[in-house]
Order: sequence, then C-alpha cells, then structure tokens
Amino acid sequence: MARREDDSYTNGSVFEVSVEDGRKDKSDAHAYADAVQQPADEADGDIDAVCGMPASVSFIQQLIAEFLATFFLIFAGCGVITVNDKNGMATFPGVAVVWGMTVMAMIYAVGHVSGAHINPAVTVGFAVPAYMVVQLVAATIASLILRLMFDRQHEVAAVTVPVGSNIQSLVLEFIITFYLMFVIMAVATDDRAVGQMAGLAVGGTIMLNALFAGPVSGASMNPVRSIGPAMVGSKYTALWVYIFGPFAGAAAGAWAYNLIRHTDKTLAEITKSTSRTN
Repeated sequence: MARREDDSYTNGSVFEVSVEDGRKDKSDAHAYADAVQQPADEADGDIDAVCGMPASVSFIQQLIAEFLATFFLIFAGCGVITVNDKNGMATFPGVAVVWGMTVMAMIYAVGHVSGAHINPAVTVGFAVPAYMVVQLVAATIASLILRLMFDRQHEVAAVTVPVGSNIQSLVLEFIITFYLMFVIMAVATDDRAVGQMAGLAVGGTIMLNALFAGPVSGASMNPVRSIGPAMVGSKYTALWVYIFGPFAGAAAGAWAYNLIRHTDKTLAEITKSTSRTN
C-alpha cells in the first residue's frame, strides 16, 4: 500500500477520485500520471511513447508488473481448471479458491506498483490503454504455455463457454462483474475504505462469484481471461458474451459506486454541475 502524507492509505490504484472538490489525486505508486502531466520540454527526452501514451521508466515498470500479474492469474487459474479436467483432484471449489487467492496475491504483490488491474474491464475505467495490451499478451502466452504443457491434442479446458443460453451467461457476467467493480471502486478510490484489505475484498469477491456463476457462465469477469484461451484453442463460441458482459458490468459498477460516494454538496449543487457539463 502507498502511504500518503495525511497518514491515510491507498491500494495503489491509478487515481483516487475526490467527489467533494472534483479533482484527481495521484497515487504515490503511479509515475504514469506525472509523465502525462509533465510538459515535453521539461522531460528532456526521457519520456517515450507506449501505445501513444507518454511513458517514464516507472510506467514501463508498471506495464511489466501488469504483465506478470496477468500471466500468473491466467496460468494459475486456467492451469488448475486443466489439471482438474484431467484428474478431478482440484474439485470445483478448489478452482474457485485458486482464482480468488491468485488475484489477492497479485494485488498485494504489485498493487503498489501498477494498481494490479489484471483486467481490461477494470483498466478501461482508469484510462490506461497500454495496460490492456500487456494484459492480453500475458493471457495469450499463459494459455499457450498451458496448451504445450498438457499436450497439444488436449482441448483447452479453460475456454469459457455458456452452459445455458448466451443471454443467461451475458446477464450473469454483467452482474458478477458489476459487483466486482463495485468492490474495487470502494477499496481503490474511497479514502473511507480500509485500503490494506483490498486484496482480501477483491479476491473474496472473485471467489464468491466463481462459486455460484462458474457452473453457468464460467465466471470470467475478465475479457482477456476468455480471449487468451479462445485464441490459443481456436474456440470462439459466444466470445462476445465474455467481452461485452464484463465491460458493461464494470462500467455500471463504477457508476453505481459513484452514486453512493460521500459528498458534502447539496442535491441542487450536483444537479446544477451536471447540467453545466451537458
């Protein structure tokens, strides 16, 4: 966790949003924001572009952290599914525990470096497109290694496909990603939340979602978790469900949390401010 001067804590998210004064505070763990705001003439050529965005050495480190965290998530999560498919020893609850515990571990490992998004549906809310690129690359490489390890003829068991109808899985993916993002917004952007518990809160949410949604939709909640295995296994059945559902759910979850975020403004002030922006 990154400690601030006022002795409060953040969990390393890209930005902390203050509704009271409408300004964005930079997290100590994110030199990316400094790179964006620093004028080009002050950078003395030290900042290059990554995916069209200014990048300092710190931002490169953040991309590496996102790659490593996403790789381990997909390797461990999809790996336990593949192993369980072969011998059944992991069991379904064990699979859910692995996904949740892996996310929790990565949040504590690299949360103070990159924010530990590990998910494009989360990243899109923080406007860091370069993260999305490395997340997809990491997921694809992890899926490819698993396929090579467990025989090329073995179907990639970790490909997410609806058990029921596509609409049923779409709605379920929307809802579970909604609540995942709702929890992330609470522990990542609200100073009133206990930032040190971010790993447990987010990991626990993923575990719970996987336990009840896994048998129906596969409980993806993460576009690259579905895209990576699908690309390696050449199995694109209903892939759109696992792209649209999580992105829409994450956007709605972030919006919903902002509705209940603490503010000292009156309803009239908020309404007037909204009308001016429109």
